[in-house]
Amino acid sequence: MSGRSFFDTNVLVYADDKAAPAKQRLAIELLAKHRRSGTGVLSLQVLQEYFVTITRKLNVDPSLARRKVELLAEFDLVQPDLTDVLAAIDLHRLHGFSFWHALVIRAAKEAGCKVLFSEDMQGTREIDGVQIVNPFR
Repeated sequence: MSGRSFFDTNVLVYADDKAAPAKQRLAIELLAKHRRSGTGVLSLQVLQEYFVTITRKLNVDPSLARRKVELLAEFDLVQPDLTDVLAAIDLHRLHGFSFWHALVIRAAKEAGCKVLFSEDMQGTREIDGVQIVNPFR
């Protein structure tokens, strides 16, 4: 899959999750591929969720987690505004996604991504021109 691709929080978390080695390997490979090609996209929301998840669930030290967030911020970064929040509310209402997933979909669309890598949403579904792909299937 070429072109810009958006990463949901769970893919980033799996890159740090030693308890799921197969998913960890796939996540690391996918992130590395998109980092090298400059096609990976994240949002501030995803970085915030990532920090909270790895410090709470994976017990990563907060100072190390902060450094990981700094490194991930080298990907293309999307910063949602009010228009994005309102559009996410509409996606939530129309398609039944949680508001937070809808905000991720909106961020991916606004960043010009054709693919959104996520384990949490219905895989192989297209919303507003963004294909949701579960990379672990």
